[in-house]
Amino acid sequence: MTATIGVITFPGTLDDVDAARAARTAGAEVKSLWHADTDLHGVDAVVVPGGFSYGDYLRSGAISALAPVMQSVIDRAKQGMPVLGICNGFQILTEAGLLPGALTRNKGLHFHCTDTYLEVANSTTAWTSELEQGQKILVPAKHGEGRFQAGDDDIARIEGEGRVVFRYTDNYNGSVNGIAGVSDESGRIVGLMPHPEHAIDTLTGPSTDGLGLFVSAIKAVAQAPAV
Repeated sequence: MTATIGVITFPGTLDDVDAARAARTAGAEVKSLWHADTDLHGVDAVVVPGGFSYGDYLRSGAISALAPVMQSVIDRAKQGMPVLGICNGFQILTEAGLLPGALTRNKGLHFHCTDTYLEVANSTTAWTSELEQGQKILVPAKHGEGRFQAGDDDIARIEGEGRVVFRYTDNYNGSVNGIAGVSDESGRIVGLMPHPEHAIDTLTGPSTDGLGLFVSAIKAVAQAPAV
């Protein structure tokens, strides 16, 4: 069975086309999902891509988290559907309550656009099984509000439960404990600020390291019971 990955477009989304290309390159079929719709068209997994949905008004991701399509994503995610939030998508997943913590203004209040090495802190999630624990992957990052924050008790729980998925090796934005990405309790919902979809070939990106996330999701879908 070929996995079908849905990619959501909100007003202001920038990286939906790149996310769809990454999923296709990994071997998935792709369905475009519109923010105002509730039908997920039977997809097996969803990518919530990066950009500046609704112009980042109110808080980054706060308005998109209330979009009709996100209620359907929340319902399916609770049934075990893999979901990946990238950059603004990560912000949306935290605002929707699917992932812990919050993404705040970077240290020094600077927008960063750079290639960065991430350390894989958890290779057992639905989106990282094709990566190795401790592996360094090179991917682009581009955000102004990517500094991961959470209360002390939440950080202790996230760390204790092994839910940190990626860490910055340079921690340029000042995230707590260098956290670049986290998962939910099941490991099927993952969010990260840097952009694996921009690192799937060396023609358009700095490496092919990001492709492993999408291949991992395809395998997770193949191994999971139907939702």
